[in-house]
Amino acid sequence: MARINVAEAASGEKRCNSAGRFLALYALAWAGATIAYTPFLTILLPVRAELLAGGQQVQWLAATTFAGAMAASLGNIAFGWLSDLSGQRRIWVGLGLVLSGVILLLIPSIERLPVLIAAVIGWQLALNMMMAPLSAWAGDGVPDRHKGILGGLLAFAPALGAFSGAFVTIPGLAEVQMRFVLVVMITCACVVPLLVFGGRGGAGRQEADLLERDVRFDSAQWLRLTVTRMWFARLLVQITVVSLFAYLYIWFRSIDRSFTDSSVARLLSFVLLLAAPVALWAGRWADLAGRPIAPLRICAIVSGAGLALMALANDPELAMGGYIVFGISSTVFLSLHSAQTLRILPDNARRGRDLGFFNLTNTVPSLIVPSLTMALVPALGFPALFAVLTIFALSAAFLLRRPSRP
Repeated sequence: MARINVAEAASGEKRCNSAGRFLALYALAWAGATIAYTPFLTILLPVRAELLAGGQQVQWLAATTFAGAMAASLGNIAFGWLSDLSGQRRIWVGLGLVLSGVILLLIPSIERLPVLIAAVIGWQLALNMMMAPLSAWAGDGVPDRHKGILGGLLAFAPALGAFSGAFVTIPGLAEVQMRFVLVVMITCACVVPLLVFGGRGGAGRQEADLLERDVRFDSAQWLRLTVTRMWFARLLVQITVVSLFAYLYIWFRSIDRSFTDSSVARLLSFVLLLAAPVALWAGRWADLAGRPIAPLRICAIVSGAGLALMALANDPELAMGGYIVFGISSTVFLSLHSAQTLRILPDNARRGRDLGFFNLTNTVPSLIVPSLTMALVPALGFPALFAVLTIFALSAAFLLRRPSRP
């Protein structure tokens, strides 16, 4: 009997070490995927569009962003599904890493705007060839009991993405072409370790996942209800995040003209850095307590409180305080939601495809926010917008309440 217990303990320790190694490799790879697009979309692409478009950079940048978002939405579903059908994640992640890097390196040499739009569409498709299977790979390699800590680790990616943008644009560090090279090099350094040491990915853990699946999900009706609520809750929170991302600088300037782009950028970085350890702690607590959805509901409520403070703000201190509360809670929500979504997908064999449909909650808000903003801000001001966004955040919390057993 003692020998059996020793063998079981050794086997359990080995599985724990393996899970911990995969979590570390995956978190690093996901940070690399975030670095692959954050500096480009926030800094490098707008600079290139301004250089080529002259006085029409806003229109061309909007067209480029819209076309890229459509390509990203379709590509994420398609390549996630292809990785399901092939039973391989690694090969798709590696191919997407190479193709997206090559296209990115070609962009500084593009001299015509239509060609730039075509390149961005191709880059988005290649990027999602990497990111869609990478998202599903977490479900293959991380058991449900570690989904919370996975979500906490994912929260470090936005902060590292923002830091990478600041790093590659340090004055005197690199010329235009070299900035793109640095982004590709950093991305490869983060993703390649998972490709080498993370296994092949795919549905190899399917039987174990079925054994671990929450017993509440043995009802198809319960599962459909949970998936629907999780999808719409994320969509509502993403709308609030995209709205603030697009108009935060303008709103701060409307309250105090002393706000500069640099001060707003520092505030954004501060929020992302604070959110990462909070998400890690919340995710760990969710794993230990066996309450995966509770932190999401709390974060949605706190996000609503932050937005309410912003709606009432008429001085810089209250404005910054409200945004810090909102920014930290919404970042934690999105990171933990991404991990906990893997718990409730209805078909392990089609995990990549289903995550592609969940990814629409990241792209659809970009189509909704401009109309919402134009309908409210010109006539009623930013407080009206924040009041509506408060309702959205609280509605997300309502959707995540514990439903009655069907």
